[in-house]
Amino acid sequence: QVQLVESGGGLVQAGGSLRLSCTASGRILSIDDMGWFHQAPGKQRDLVAQINRDGSTWYTDSVKGRFTISRDNAKNTVYLQMNSLKPEDTGIYYCNAPVGGGPWGQGTQVTVSS
Repeated sequence: QVQLVESGGGLVQAGGSLRLSCTASGRILSIDDMGWFHQAPGKQRDLVAQINRDGSTWYTDSVKGRFTISRDNAKNTVYLQMNSLKPEDTGIYYCNAPVGGGPWGQGTQVTVSS
């Protein structure tokens, strides 16, 4: 059974940094395109960063230059380095495959205070 587990969230002041981690059981992340999704309070879940099987990356405009997605295939883990955090980055962050993703994990809460 596929299970995704996100961690690394927390409370941080604006301008601060966090590194989120996504590990998987029952799924090899290196063979999939993987993404990080952001769900702000009361809003839909949006893809903010993606890393493809070939290592290429994509970012939504609002996080370009501030977030970096990476993967460690040996650890079956995908990361999201978040720098220069803004209050609008607050929300729950999830990882999953953007296409054909399996069950969602519980996500990790990020709260950025102004």
